[in-house]
Amino acid sequence: MKRMQRVAGAVVGSAVGDALGGPFEFGPEGVFSARFPVPGAGGEMCGGGGWDPGEATDDTQMAVLVAESLLERDGLDLPDIFARFQRWAAADPKDIGLQTEDVLTNGMPWDLAAAIHFQVNLRAAGNGSLMRASTSAVYFAAAGQEASMDAARRIAALTHGDRAAWEGTAIFHELVRVILEDADPLTALPGVLDLVHPDHRGRYATVLAADWHPDQATEFNGAVWPCLGSAVWALRTTRTFEDALRAAIDLGGDTDTVAAVTGGLAGAYYGLDAIPDRWTQPLHVPLPGFEGRVLRLADLLDLADRLGD
Repeated sequence: MKRMQRVAGAVVGSAVGDALGGPFEFGPEGVFSARFPVPGAGGEMCGGGGWDPGEATDDTQMAVLVAESLLERDGLDLPDIFARFQRWAAADPKDIGLQTEDVLTNGMPWDLAAAIHFQVNLRAAGNGSLMRASTSAVYFAAAGQEASMDAARRIAALTHGDRAAWEGTAIFHELVRVILEDADPLTALPGVLDLVHPDHRGRYATVLAADWHPDQATEFNGAVWPCLGSAVWALRTTRTFEDALRAAIDLGGDTDTVAAVTGGLAGAYYGLDAIPDRWTQPLHVPLPGFEGRVLRLADLLDLADRLGD
């Protein structure tokens, strides 16, 4: 498979998962398959819960902001990414994580806001940095393992002061990089875990183990560990992009983000052509705070092409 097929699959696949999962957020297990029992029958981009059919949530909106900063600033400019996040947060997006909102609106500078939030609250291991990582994972893949994982940690730290979130985002970056090199991400997992900070390696080893199931999670899947573990589980236990997304959303809970992370991995693994047209055609990404812009499939494909160039 050509590399750009995988690149586009990662970016579009994450957005598709986000839009598919959004209407089912915080619902119970199995609701997606109960409503759409026949795979391939159509209608799954149903909207609901405040979302229009095919509308991506904050997961993809923030991923686009990261991507456009990387491209326009010709690399990693952390103050610029943070400023774009702040502009978006100030425009009253339909959805924004409580932690992310506090960090972006507490008036602290970009290099202190997340750290101070963590010091005060002692909780910052949500999946909010993982959910937006598809575009940065693609951009930094060509720079190699160390540079990509370092960039993941630094971007994550803009909004999440807990290193657990940094490490989960770094693992995702590395899995995408491995896939883009035509290697098996599941086979690579033991080596990837060796690169995780020792304080967090054990917890990630547990949720990324071959015999782990999301039912064994000790936290809600809005936390970074079970979110990433659930996405890898969905990839491991299915054989198509569509089945991976169905499995992810059927877990219930934080369905948009679990599906976005799954979609990024599965999209890279299976390639753009494996993503059903009935899911990509209604896909759209509003950008609150940015002159009413709405990105559609062609825009995401162009973004992916420039990120992976």
